[in-house]
Amino acid sequence: MTKTKISMLAIDLAKGSCQACAVGSNGAVLSNRAMLRTRLASLLAEQPVCMVAMEACATSHHWGRIARAHGHEVRIVPAAYVKPFVKRQKNDRADAEAIAEAAMRPTMRFVAVKSAETQARAVAFRTHQCLVRQRTQLINALRGHLTEFGLVAPKGPASLKLLENALDDETTDLPDPVRKMGTVYLEQIANLTEVIERLAAELEAATKTDEKLRRLCTIPGIGPVTAGAVAAFAPDLDTFDTGRNFAA
Repeated sequence: MTKTKISMLAIDLAKGSCQACAVGSNGAVLSNRAMLRTRLASLLAEQPVCMVAMEACATSHHWGRIARAHGHEVRIVPAAYVKPFVKRQKNDRADAEAIAEAAMRPTMRFVAVKSAETQARAVAFRTHQCLVRQRTQLINALRGHLTEFGLVAPKGPASLKLLENALDDETTDLPDPVRKMGTVYLEQIANLTEVIERLAAELEAATKTDEKLRRLCTIPGIGPVTAGAVAAFAPDLDTFDTGRNFAA
């Protein structure tokens, strides 16, 4: 690979190996070769400053930060914008060339590289939502089991106390195995509730110290959890001309 002639390095990321397509200043492909994922960091460090293009995926922001640390200009292209430039049968070589061609388009829109802190917020939000879904699943399962024995409760965590009282009531006509399994459900739900409330409290505490989150919480209907989601997943708010554009 002639490093001095490379103006762009288009990388098709993968878990085990990556495809690196080197493009010259005239737009011609200089090389297109596969490499182990463990070699990619060394390539970015050794490569003279150039443009590094990648398709938006789970690891693109991580590699984008590494490329920027070595002085490269990073362009992350949305996957939907890369697909039209695949010229032949889909494979790693064709994908890498398509990324390069898409990144060279003057009107192409790119994804901003997220900081590690922003992605950490996304992990916190996703974890909170995942645990909420798991709790809802357990509550619905418990409701379903007890319905078969004539104990009906409304949906939602608010009705959980009714089920708990029914399980504790010795006069309720329930077999002992059902009471034992119900206790298992209640213990798991209580553990999840404790973690969910702790995560929600941490998100709320962050709104008091983070200026962006605090401003988002001033919007009617936006609370700490939603503000954390907007800050984690939405592009930089400075890229929007108006609130209408952000809403769209």
